[in-house]
Amino acid sequence: MNTSHYNPFAERINNVTPSFIREILQVTKQSDVISFAGGLPNEQLFPIEQLKKSSQKVFENYGSQLLQYSNTEGDLQLRQWIAKRYKRQNLHINVEDILISNGSQQALDLLGKVFINKNDPIIVENPGYLGALQAFRLYQAKFLGVDIHDNGMDITQLQQTLSSNKAKLIYAVPNFQNPTGISYSEENRQAIALEVAKTESYLIQDDPYGELRFSGEQKSNFMSLLPQQTILLGSFSKTIAPAFRLGWIVAPQEIMKKLVIAKQAADLHSNSFSQAILYQYLQDNNIDEHLKKLNHYYGQQKNIMETAIKQYFPQNTKLTNPEGGLFLWCSLDKKISTLELFKTAIKHNIAFVPGESFYTGKIEKNTMRLNYSGADSFAIEKGIKDLAKIIKTKSN
Repeated sequence: MNTSHYNPFAERINNVTPSFIREILQVTKQSDVISFAGGLPNEQLFPIEQLKKSSQKVFENYGSQLLQYSNTEGDLQLRQWIAKRYKRQNLHINVEDILISNGSQQALDLLGKVFINKNDPIIVENPGYLGALQAFRLYQAKFLGVDIHDNGMDITQLQQTLSSNKAKLIYAVPNFQNPTGISYSEENRQAIALEVAKTESYLIQDDPYGELRFSGEQKSNFMSLLPQQTILLGSFSKTIAPAFRLGWIVAPQEIMKKLVIAKQAADLHSNSFSQAILYQYLQDNNIDEHLKKLNHYYGQQKNIMETAIKQYFPQNTKLTNPEGGLFLWCSLDKKISTLELFKTAIKHNIAFVPGESFYTGKIEKNTMRLNYSGADSFAIEKGIKDLAKIIKTKSN
């Protein structure tokens, strides 16, 4: 058979490139690399001993039942815990409106399956989360980028985009946004809700970092501002452990019915073993004390990185000022390409993510995302100092 012009692959996969971040992480597994690349929680803060005890306890309590198939929607008790947790934000969520997913990344994939046909317009942040762009690109969505600033989405641009396109979905990370770390102001959230309410679009609020706040005040959830048009995503990856691959979707019932069907076709159900251990952990331990420890540490790490950048980077460097989450966004002199900077930096065992990866619209080539949660204080100080030396060679 002559296969020289034969392409057996589906059209949807041919134009989807590997995640730049996943590729970088292969390199950063080397112990001598200082990595500011991935959105990795700090391994030293995983509640290992508590999870060991939870694991033993669920085996003692449930035995072989623990290893059996489970229901698609997810562990009922875990979903009840999530619903109760939302009451702290004055959100009254029904258990039936929650679906456990394999991380919030699968939630994005399921939403793509349920909503997106080829060339359907989807509004995304510019710059926006690379994982969402990759998930939606697989379904051949047409991206409509709306710029984000220090206070959130550009409202004028959003108005224009909504008026000239019938977008099915609007994807946003309003709390400690990935990649910039900014949070939408209360005024910005109110303005977005007013605009979306005029349409038939659904707003996806992806909120993996919402509980990782180390300064400032909590803002309104879009589920309270726009209850019939909001789909809410959450995750235990950043707060407990990424390896569990447990997240969730909150959605209105007409959407949930479709999501459950898509989930059944994808994997029948999420890991029920991990769900049981996680729920036992949540029952036996004070999650707020654990979060307090995380937020104290991440706040310190952010301050150390910010101080080092201000000390060593060129004076015209611009930084965002996150109140939580895992990332800083850094803008260098316009003449510097951070992609070229990365190619040199990685040879010196320093990794970060060039900003180009996060754009669907106009690209700012002088930008980069820096993670402060994964490296310790010494590594942050050394990595930023060494990176500054490389930047100065590119500036000359």
